[in-house]
Amino acid sequence: MRNRGFEVINSYKDKNISLPERKTSKSAGYDIEAAADAILKPGKVTIIPTGLKAYMNDDEYLGLHMRSGMSVKNALSFINSQGIIDADYYNNSDNEGHIMLGIINHGQEDFIIKKGTRVAQGIFYKYLMIDGDNNNKGQIRQGGIGSTGV
Repeated sequence: MRNRGFEVINSYKDKNISLPERKTSKSAGYDIEAAADAILKPGKVTIIPTGLKAYMNDDEYLGLHMRSGMSVKNALSFINSQGIIDADYYNNSDNEGHIMLGIINHGQEDFIIKKGTRVAQGIFYKYLMIDGDNNNKGQIRQGGIGSTGV
C-alpha cells in the first residue's frame, strides 16, 4: 500500500526529472528541482514547473517551502509564503496535479534558475478538522493553482 510520495507527470516523463529526496538522515524536507530554465525578473512573479505530482493520505498535505539558502542569498521567495498541495490535487481531471512554484524576485537584477536547481523543499504534514466539518461535500477538484475558487 502506498502512503505518500512523488511521481513525474506524464508530459515530463522524457525530460529527465529527478524525484525529490532528503539530503541527510535528519532532513525534514524533500528537495524539489526546477524542471526547466527560467529567468526571474525583478519585482515579478514567475511560475516554475517541477514536472512532479505528489500523492498522500486524505488527512495530509504537502507544504512547499523555499530553500533557505536560495531565498536568503538571492532575495527570492514564494509569492504565497508556503505552497499547500492538498491530497485531492493528485491526478485531478484538469492538470494531473502538476506542482508549480510561484517565485517572486525581490532583487534588482534578473535571477536565472537552471533546470535541476534545487529550489524548494516539500514536507508532508497531517492536519486536523473541526467538530462538525462536512468533509464530504461531494465537490471534486478540477484544475491547478486557485482551482477551488475565490
